[in-house]
Amino acid sequence: MSQEPYLALRGVRKEFGSFVALHDIHLDIHQGEFICFLGPSGCGKTTLLRVIAGLESQSRGEVRQSGRDISRLPPAERDYGIVFQSYALFPNLSVADNVSYGLVNRKVPRAEVAGRVAELVKLVGLPGSESKYPSQLSGGQQQRIALARALATSPGLLLLDEPLSALDALERVRLRQEIRALQQKLGVTTIMVTHDQEEALSVADRIVVMKDGVIEQVGTPMEIYREPNSPFVADFVGKVNVLPGKVRDGRLEAAGLAFAAGGEDRDVRIYLRPEDVLARPIAEGDPHVFDACIERIDFLGSYCHVHVRSPTLDPHKLTVYLSLNYLAEHSLQEGSNLRLRLLQERVKVF
Repeated sequence: MSQEPYLALRGVRKEFGSFVALHDIHLDIHQGEFICFLGPSGCGKTTLLRVIAGLESQSRGEVRQSGRDISRLPPAERDYGIVFQSYALFPNLSVADNVSYGLVNRKVPRAEVAGRVAELVKLVGLPGSESKYPSQLSGGQQQRIALARALATSPGLLLLDEPLSALDALERVRLRQEIRALQQKLGVTTIMVTHDQEEALSVADRIVVMKDGVIEQVGTPMEIYREPNSPFVADFVGKVNVLPGKVRDGRLEAAGLAFAAGGEDRDVRIYLRPEDVLARPIAEGDPHVFDACIERIDFLGSYCHVHVRSPTLDPHKLTVYLSLNYLAEHSLQEGSNLRLRLLQERVKVF
């Protein structure tokens, strides 16, 4: 990966009247990366994508692509392809005409256009559909054609604005895998906006977590999930248990359990993923073990969310992940007792 960023955002700020949508964004994106802008509705992720595309002009700051300042260039003079949530295909044009739209505007020779269209339609898994119209295609097929159109001019940057949110669950999973495989095959630098954490974790090289127009954290999916740097990131990405605690004399005490801890005395909250609470044979005398009772089981297929309560934790409760096989093997059901162990090394303290 090149040391020089392919796309560089420097102090990008966007104001709509008195409302500040983006607060001085600094971000480097490298050649060939798949980046996800992740965050709740209204966090600024789509506004940031639109600033990169030139569909919104920033109030302040600079956008550079391949070393070139594109901050004030109109969209037509920027090197990108874009796919919208709503497909945005021309309903009166065939698949071939939709895909070739950008090429025709660039006055590419007709024979070359036909070959490129056939290549792209095959690339997105819909060979032979050139003569069809959008209304004859499913939502997933229309999005594939929108992707082919975005790639037609071989852009250096691919922008995806929540491209899967209008699709059903199975089609979303299938298409996100195909988009990732296609991006890796072509090596095109890609930015995808999503509010779906599972989507971001499964496809991104790096995730940019946003909140209220500010970047909260940038990191690999594993870093974002395992090493969140704020309570918001810990809570927004994945499921998490939150317990109040206190650091006193080098010890962290939370819900009746004690851990080694550094720093000054303070009140804290500890964050712990459900998979970091283990139900398995446990050594006697382990200080992080407690007895619990199953209050509710949410069946999710191969594994379950198991909600437990314990005198040790009272009045707080925990959610743990247990496989369906484990529950069956140990005859566990609502009301059953079990022994659990917290993984001290996985506890995050804020």
